[in-house]
Amino acid sequence: MMRIDSHHHVWRLARADYGWLTPQLAPLYRDFDLADLAPHLAAAGIEGTILVQAAPTEAETAFMLDIAAHAEQVRGVVGWIDFDADDAVTRIDAIASRELLVGLRPMVQDIADDDWLLRPALAAQCEAMARHDLVFDALVLPRHLPRLVQVVDRHPDLQFVLDHFGKPHLSTGDIAAWKDDIAALAARANIVCKLSGLVTEAAPGWQVADLKEAVDHALSCFGPQRMLWGSDWPVVNLAGGYAQWFAAAETLLADLSSEAKAAIFGGNAARVYLSSRGRGSARQI
Repeated sequence: MMRIDSHHHVWRLARADYGWLTPQLAPLYRDFDLADLAPHLAAAGIEGTILVQAAPTEAETAFMLDIAAHAEQVRGVVGWIDFDADDAVTRIDAIASRELLVGLRPMVQDIADDDWLLRPALAAQCEAMARHDLVFDALVLPRHLPRLVQVVDRHPDLQFVLDHFGKPHLSTGDIAAWKDDIAALAARANIVCKLSGLVTEAAPGWQVADLKEAVDHALSCFGPQRMLWGSDWPVVNLAGGYAQWFAAAETLLADLSSEAKAAIFGGNAARVYLSSRGRGSARQI
C-alpha cells in the first residue's frame, strides 16, 4: 500500500500572502519547495502527498495546483476559496473543475469570530463541496470543536478532516475538555482526524511520551481506519523536523497491526482524499 504524507506545504515568500509568516519564525522564513521535501519523503518511503494551503487567498490555490500539475508525487491539493464572498458557491463550482483539487480549508483558527462555522451562509458552501466530492479540512483550535460538531451533523454527506487533532494544548497538559470534544466528534461517521501538527503544540524539547495521551485517546475514539498521518512540513521544523516526527509517529503506533499502520500512513488518505478526485483517482483516469 502506498505511503502518503497527508499534510504538507510549500511556499515562496515573494508571493507575500502568508500573513502569519514573519521573520520571527526564522526556521520557516525562506522559500520551501518540493525539492526540499524530496529527501524526507525518500527517507520515510513516502510515494505520494497531499499539498495543503498556507495562505488565505485564491492565488495560493492556483499556485499549488500549478505545482501539483507538474509533480507526480503530489496526489491532491487542499486549497482555499473566499468563503465569505457573496458568490462563494459559484467559486467552489468553478474551482472544482480542477481535478487535482481534493478539498478546501478555511483557516478557522485565524478568523476572529469564534462562531464563524455556524454562519447560515456556510450551509450552501458545504453543500456545494459535497456535490463536488471535496473534503472540508477543518483547521480549528480546541474552542472551535463544539461548533465543528454542529457543522458535521448538519452535513452528513460532506467528508470532514480534523487537522492536527484540533491542536490540543499539549504544552500545558490541559486536554480534558479536548478529550470530551474529540469523543463527540468521533461519534460522527463523516469526520476523520489527521495525526499531524502535534509537536508544535507540545512544549519545547518534547518527548514521545508527551504526545502519547492525546494520540492514544484519538486512536481509541476514531480507530485506525479514521486516522491519517501528515508531516505538517515545513512547520514541523519548528519542533524537531520531519524525521523526528515520523519516527515518533512510528513509535506511538508501534503496537498496531501492520494493516492498521498501513491505513494510517497512506491507505486512509487515499480513501478520504483520492477515491473520486486527485491524481490516480477513477475520475482522473
